[in-house]
Amino acid sequence: MLNSTEKQFTILFVLLVLFELITAQVPSLQLAHYWAKPAIVFSLIVLVVHQRKILTSSLRVLLLLALSLSVSGDILLMFASQNEGFFIAGLVAFLMAHLCYLVLFFKQRHRETKPYLPLFLLYLYSVCFGYVISDSLGDLLIPVMVYEIVILLMASATFLRKNAVSRFSYIAVILGALFFVLSDSLLAFDKFYQPIPLSGVWIMTSYSIAQYLIVFGIMKSKTVTSHV
Repeated sequence: MLNSTEKQFTILFVLLVLFELITAQVPSLQLAHYWAKPAIVFSLIVLVVHQRKILTSSLRVLLLLALSLSVSGDILLMFASQNEGFFIAGLVAFLMAHLCYLVLFFKQRHRETKPYLPLFLLYLYSVCFGYVISDSLGDLLIPVMVYEIVILLMASATFLRKNAVSRFSYIAVILGALFFVLSDSLLAFDKFYQPIPLSGVWIMTSYSIAQYLIVFGIMKSKTVTSHV
């Protein structure tokens, strides 16, 4: 399924994630961590640029924009503990990244696909999770709820791609979006509700998997039917 370049990249990507996880846990390696965290998604940007002929220009631009905004969000969130403003700015960056993904996935939709059950389960989870943490959000209630709605729409759009792209692409992007939901849920739960042991490890691992699966899923789209 993966060519030699993609296999080599995957090994590099795993090493970058492991390096980020290690540097995040060792205070003396904080400077290295500042480079390692954004390097994870930046490596995906380099891959997309290198494999640019695989995608149409519109999909490539949306994907690169989503990844670039994600890198910005990664950098801003590294300083969130120093100032709440960095957290808000990071939230906005990822909000815009999710909007780019939403548009990208919607462009690949199949008009006749109606995934009622998975969408119902996704919305049910979102409502339940929002209810659990809502009392702990304080002044951030509205921004966080808006963010939750956008990521919910982004994840929902992945199910609309069925029968319009290859099976690998369809499943990979769905899993990527669900890992994104998991990562953001862990972040919100840890920050606003109750601390999670080794939260940074779980958040970054699920986040890295999410971005990897989405990028590879999009690059392997290979549209099989008209989706206009």
